Amino acid sequence: MSTDVRDRTRLERAKVAVAVTFAVNGLAFAGWLARAPAVRNDLHLSPAGFGLLLLCLSAAAIASIPLAGPLVHRTGPARAVLLGSMSVVLGLILLAAGAALGWVPLAGLGLVFAGAGNSTWDVAMNVEGADVERRLGRTLMPRFHAGFSLGTVAGAGAGALAATAGVAVSTQLWVTAALAAAVQVIIVRQFLPQAVEHAEQRSPAGVKQTWREPRTLLIGLIMLGFGFTEGSANDWLAISLVDGYGTSETLGAIGFGMFVTAMTVGRMFGGHALQRWGRVPVLRVTAVSALIGLLLVVSGLAVPVALVGALFWGVGASLGFPVGMSAAADDPARAAIRVSVAGSIGYAAFLSGPPLIGFLAQHVGILNALLVVLVAIALGLYASRAARPLAVEQDTTRV
Repeated sequence: MSTDVRDRTRLERAKVAVAVTFAVNGLAFAGWLARAPAVRNDLHLSPAGFGLLLLCLSAAAIASIPLAGPLVHRTGPARAVLLGSMSVVLGLILLAAGAALGWVPLAGLGLVFAGAGNSTWDVAMNVEGADVERRLGRTLMPRFHAGFSLGTVAGAGAGALAATAGVAVSTQLWVTAALAAAVQVIIVRQFLPQAVEHAEQRSPAGVKQTWREPRTLLIGLIMLGFGFTEGSANDWLAISLVDGYGTSETLGAIGFGMFVTAMTVGRMFGGHALQRWGRVPVLRVTAVSALIGLLLVVSGLAVPVALVGALFWGVGASLGFPVGMSAAADDPARAAIRVSVAGSIGYAAFLSGPPLIGFLAQHVGILNALLVVLVAIALGLYASRAARPLAVEQDTTRV
């Protein structure tokens, strides 16, 4: 077998491995979010109390974000993904135990491990995905993120079935943790070998310089706005249907499933739209879709209207994060560090913003509290201009 064929085979295997790890991440993430009402009830928490519990997740994620990028660059994406995923697995186990025992501190500790691990897992798999996309010369990041969405669809579906069957949320989480651990140990072996040609970018000076780049920061704002839009639905859509419309937990899980299904479809076909119309126009259209979906969900008119809104919301939230990752990786010489920095900004909003909704919901109700997402949509819309491709990479990114 020639060197070119071996390299191509290795890249194709890495592509599949990245897609799988995105899917497992989505499964682990949605495995408990679809059962968020059950977790809240088992722990006997108010909306504000549940917001504080989510703060354990987001605070740990934010605290670990400054460490995630340097860790990925020192150890390589494969080891960083494995380390992060095992931390998430431990977090799910502790969260399940906390829910089973009705012990809030144990559940909070589980979310601390899950939040810290997910930051590393997310940054590392996006760095690996951007590298594979660049080497293959094809638009792949939306499909990688579609893998994440497929995982969330599976997690939401499992949650709905478990809720219908009366399966305890702790049992579901233990099974999810075991599955994630088994898959991740195997799949990271197919990642690309750690590159050494840009090792100088691992220095603190290189990281600090990247944090001062206007375009990179604006790309981070794109991901911040769309990440908040997505994260708010992930955390609160099921509860908004249960509390705001008086539906059952099963229907809440179905609504969440419709959201992640729409997001998956948007990511599966988003690559074609990006290649035809470009990043900026597509981002602006998705922002409008998210706005329409949000307004339908919070309208309070009827459950079918809210479910349609979940579909629009899902499409609207689908492309901001993957497009941001691709835009950050336009220059292959600094792709990894820029993906890390921009992803860190976006991921902070993905987890830190939604707990705010819990505090607002305590005073104005969950549907009115969701209106804060309008600010995030506006921010993503404003920063979308930064996604224009760098001239040197227009031929290789095809976006």
